[in-house]
Amino acid sequence: MFTGIVEEVGTLRSLSVGAQSAVVDVTAHAVLEGTQVGDSILVNGVCLTVTAVHGHGLRADVQPETARRTTLVSLRPGAGLNLERALGMQSRLGGHMVSGHIDGIGHVLDVAPEDNAVVVTVQAPEGVARLSVDQGSVAIDGVSLTIVNVSEEHLRVALIPHTASVTTLGRLRKGDEVNLEADLIAKYVYAFLERRKPAPGLTWEKLAEAGFL
Repeated sequence: MFTGIVEEVGTLRSLSVGAQSAVVDVTAHAVLEGTQVGDSILVNGVCLTVTAVHGHGLRADVQPETARRTTLVSLRPGAGLNLERALGMQSRLGGHMVSGHIDGIGHVLDVAPEDNAVVVTVQAPEGVARLSVDQGSVAIDGVSLTIVNVSEEHLRVALIPHTASVTTLGRLRKGDEVNLEADLIAKYVYAFLERRKPAPGLTWEKLAEAGFL
């Protein structure tokens, strides 16, 4: 589990792409402290398992499903990566609960300054948009953000100067792709309510009349 509060921006040192999978080698410093093989780390919003730790960073495998659902294999060496170690038992939850399981890829439609903020509009898959609410939370490339407003296909977030300067989001441009993770609690609530829906042709009232509720 993660918070979406980025600890450092690392650099993609190399990307070895196989038939369907890949191996990423990431240059990092701060997140190496206490990190061991087998630990989880958030890389641009994607939870990966560390397979090697070396003097200048770490390596991790990207399995086929992760390669298909995220932007990782489309990155190029030299790209910046938002990095965060998994929560410890006494960690502060400064952002929101982030699992590192990507729900879809978004496309940046607009990046516009607004006083001291930068407002980013992202075209989001329906599966992410329906789980989002105004003033709710979303993780974009692993960064915990508050949603300014949401429509059926778009999310709009505002970056404060600090977030823009210490994450890769300050470099976003129109047309960029980003990893999106909807709020974890919203996903569970939505799934619960979907399973409780009456079968076609039934209503809650009919079920109550029949004594099922």
